Amino acid sequence: MTGVDHVVLTRFNLPSAGYEKTVRTRDGWLESRVGLFERYCLPSVLSQSCQDFAWLVYFDPESPSWLMERIARWSGSLTPLFRREVLAPELIADLRAASGGGGGRLLTTNLDNDDALSSDFVERVQAAARSVDDQPTAIYLAHGLIAAGERLYRRHDPANAFCSVAAPWAAQKTCWSDWHNHLGRSMPVVLDRGGPGWLQVVHGANVSNRVHGVLTAPAVHTRSFPGLLDDLRRPRTRDRLLDGTVRQPARIAREALRGAVKSIVVAFGGRDALDRVRTRARIRGPRGGLSGRRSGQ
Repeated sequence: MTGVDHVVLTRFNLPSAGYEKTVRTRDGWLESRVGLFERYCLPSVLSQSCQDFAWLVYFDPESPSWLMERIARWSGSLTPLFRREVLAPELIADLRAASGGGGGRLLTTNLDNDDALSSDFVERVQAAARSVDDQPTAIYLAHGLIAAGERLYRRHDPANAFCSVAAPWAAQKTCWSDWHNHLGRSMPVVLDRGGPGWLQVVHGANVSNRVHGVLTAPAVHTRSFPGLLDDLRRPRTRDRLLDGTVRQPARIAREALRGAVKSIVVAFGGRDALDRVRTRARIRGPRGGLSGRRSGQ
């Protein structure tokens, strides 16, 4: 069986332009992300049932001193790298250094700094990677959870941001080779349709997450997300009824409209045009127009 070198990749506060810059330069953004990282992301990685992987987290080399002190504390659990940007050749070199490059196949997984993994995520994605042919292949755990306020939602998203790519080292393909929802345009896709494999948290400092999916009881998922769902409450019958008959259909219609508009913008103006629209919407305020979770790396 071909060996797999698995590396989880996180962009923490790399300098960025356009839409994301308007969000990340707001007062309190960095402090908020550190809190979310320590509350959700870091413990979820530490609780993985399989620990045979490396974790690279990219930071701005001009990060404030208080964050540098925090990073030093985290360094026993992750490998911090300080870059102003991450270009493909440097990324491959970083991956080889972190993993040792001893396997025949590279497996990379994207993890945002305010998100979390189920305790069996690494185990499941590595099993999927070992089952695919010797060609670049995108891997997704199709089901996940979204926490918003005190409520928890179960979501099906077959091209989510927790994307993984398995590929021979020589191919130099990673989960950051394209937008997470565009990887399937250039390579085969494998879907793990098991239980929820990831958790997104909707909060005021999101670049842009929104509520999706169906209300669910946190108790059903606590074993897979130890310590991460304790603040959420069990939905009442009337909550489920209201959500299923009114709120969920409204969310579906709204997302269909957003998706159609985004597709048109990208088709006629490219990704830069979408970024410009998002930036203008952010400047005008929350009612200004398009928003959406960052679509790729």
